[in-house]
Amino acid sequence: MDYNAFFPPHEGLRLKEIAVRLGAELSDEAFGDRLVRSIAPVSRAKLDQLCYILSRKNRDELLTCDAAAVICDESLRSIVPDHIPALICKNPHTIFAQAGELLHPSAMRPSAVTPEETAVSASAHVDPTAKLEPGVIVEPFAVIGANVHIGSGTRIGPGAIIGAEVQIGRDCTIAGGASVLSALVGNAVIIHNGVRIGQDGFGYAPGPRGMIKIVQIGRVIIQDHVEIGANTTVDRGTMDDTVIGEGTKIDNQVQIGHNVRIGRHCGIVSKVGIAGSTRIGDGVMIGGAAGINGHITIGDGAQIAAMSGVVSDVPAGAKVGGTPARPIKHFLRDMADILARAEERDRKTGDKNV
Repeated sequence: MDYNAFFPPHEGLRLKEIAVRLGAELSDEAFGDRLVRSIAPVSRAKLDQLCYILSRKNRDELLTCDAAAVICDESLRSIVPDHIPALICKNPHTIFAQAGELLHPSAMRPSAVTPEETAVSASAHVDPTAKLEPGVIVEPFAVIGANVHIGSGTRIGPGAIIGAEVQIGRDCTIAGGASVLSALVGNAVIIHNGVRIGQDGFGYAPGPRGMIKIVQIGRVIIQDHVEIGANTTVDRGTMDDTVIGEGTKIDNQVQIGHNVRIGRHCGIVSKVGIAGSTRIGDGVMIGGAAGINGHITIGDGAQIAAMSGVVSDVPAGAKVGGTPARPIKHFLRDMADILARAEERDRKTGDKNV
């Protein structure tokens, strides 16, 4: 893929400057003045692009590589072609991510207009009681409700809705079409397009004429450095708060129910559904399309495989998978047993359509 208008290349940073800023060692200082403008996969990286490798499996791809430099750890330095310098570091994946941010800062946050757009668009509605600190940008057709407080450096995208009394910290991005209601949002939070924060949770009681809606009067609290993917929904609490802990990253199209409390630095992949009043510890990783039952506890550092159905508590540090979720080694053993039985059955019946 050539450069595109959506994320144009950087004007250029010298390789020796990138090495210093990333804390990497440049294998050959003779290449220090080479200009770097972008990033690319190792197989097609060009002379002004960085790439990275994590194992010797990339050896064949290096044959077609003509990168400005290859980011790798010391153990892989020997397989990098002589005509390409290496940026030696201990964590190539992390360093490559940081290089991408240096070269393409505009791609780190959603934005519908150019960075030069000034303060408040004439087509936006900002309630007179709202307090916007210096440096806030409000894009066209956004709505800012009564008594809202927004910190400096925050950007409110086109058509976004910020409900009355909401507080948003500094250096946040609320992308186009998102709505933030009944919420307190920390600093450096990214909320992508179409996210819904703070709508009422799914709560009903049986009545003589059908389901009776249970009032939802809690809040959503989003701590610093959280990122929430497109079209994800976070319900406000019933009487307590729904909380998302510092540094947690949430993918697109995730549903988080009322009163859920998610710890710090968790990773939650697309299509996960978390039912109400579940407690999730710090550093928990949840694979795509997993379903989490309500009123359970998932301990610190637990890992839940994709498409699992979690119906009961998960201990700290546990790795679980399957439906119902169970220790991952038990799940894999069960699956191996099912496949072995199926193969044996087909062998006996002569069925080759497997």
